[in-house]
Amino acid sequence: MIKIIIGILILCIFYLALIIIRQVKRNHEKFNLKDNLLGMGIAGIADFGDTLGIGSFITTTTMFQMTHYLKDERDLPGTLNIAHGIPTIVEALFFVTAVPVQPLTLISMVLAAVVGATLGSFLVVKMSTVIVQRFMAIALILTSLLMVANKMGWINILAVGNNANGLHGWALVIGVIGNFILGGLMAAGVGLYAPCMVMIYLLGLKPIAAFPIMMLSCALLMPGTSFSFVKSNRFATRGIFGFVIGGVIGVIIAATLVKSMSFTILSWLIVIVSILTAISLWSSSVRAKKEANYNQLKN
Repeated sequence: MIKIIIGILILCIFYLALIIIRQVKRNHEKFNLKDNLLGMGIAGIADFGDTLGIGSFITTTTMFQMTHYLKDERDLPGTLNIAHGIPTIVEALFFVTAVPVQPLTLISMVLAAVVGATLGSFLVVKMSTVIVQRFMAIALILTSLLMVANKMGWINILAVGNNANGLHGWALVIGVIGNFILGGLMAAGVGLYAPCMVMIYLLGLKPIAAFPIMMLSCALLMPGTSFSFVKSNRFATRGIFGFVIGGVIGVIIAATLVKSMSFTILSWLIVIVSILTAISLWSSSVRAKKEANYNQLKN
């Protein structure tokens, strides 16, 4: 089964690479060294942290806000899912063989996330800028709270005594439904890692089982969301080649050199900055709403 999964992941890399190249040509995007270096830096940092379980969406959203990377924030969910797709697949290739999880549990939960994300992406592309901004602001706050709970050790308490490497019966049904919902939220730009980890702990799986489930889920659902984002032209191609290369480099460095390092300070810093980013996104949505109302009255 592992060989089949690896083969599917490699095919997904080629599929996403083809999509990115076609979209760059479609947008008549000219190579810009500065944009690609910026993308490389953002993705390198984000996917470095992602490989260590911190997640990439919250970090990327924060840096996008700081650097004004996106011209239209409606492109945020699509850019997060497609631009991080190849680095996340490389990440999954590193870890898919590292932790044993019962095949039924792994496959069913991963497929549920893929289906949820694919369906969710069709809804996300119809969201207005204001809705995307507010949705992401709330998502950043909730994810930050989960990161705080994890760093305080509260989430680990849920996993005390857990030693199962598979789910059965109602626990499996709940896990599949839960991952389906998390996949749908992932399409909207909400990171899957933290909530998936909490759910797995609550269902009784051993903590380490969270990693292959959440990493493989993300690696396969990102290509699944691509169709609707590409069809509606709702993802940015600015500096995307540098973004992909930087993300892969970040994954390789984290996976091969610094697995044992402590990232407590970095995690707390991300929490603080993400909360500030959430406030900024919400403020932007308020301004956008006021401008829209003013334009309606003016017309």
